Amino acid sequence: MRFSMKIKKLNENAIIPTYGSACAAGADLYACEETAVTVEPGKTVLVHTGIAMAIPEGYVGLVYARSGLACKRGLAPANKVGVIDSDYRGEIMVALHNHTDVAQTVENGERIAQIVFTPYVAADFEVAEELDDTARGEGGFGSTGRK
Repeated sequence: MRFSMKIKKLNENAIIPTYGSACAAGADLYACEETAVTVEPGKTVLVHTGIAMAIPEGYVGLVYARSGLACKRGLAPANKVGVIDSDYRGEIMVALHNHTDVAQTVENGERIAQIVFTPYVAADFEVAEELDDTARGEGGFGSTGRK
């Protein structure tokens, strides 16, 4: 499924997101910086993309790590998954965290993350005195076992 989305270039050097293959779920986001950005070990840096999007109402943009960047260089979004709401019109930025003990440099134009668009359902919260019982109950954090 595809839909049309308006993109605004906030910087003339910004690169419009691209899909790496015909069946790719995530579109690559590119760094748009004046110079290369160095992320020191254990630190987080906001990396600009130079673009804003008009995500359609009822959809959310989820920003994930690029597997090669995360596995080979230890750079991944600090918040694990970034959430871009449909009413946000500011610049898309990626908070890249360096999980290694070696400084990593991100070049202008480098692919830094991927964004996946998905529909969502919003909840109307209702305060209740009791919740229905389930087999799991209040068990959490590993309560269902390892295997």
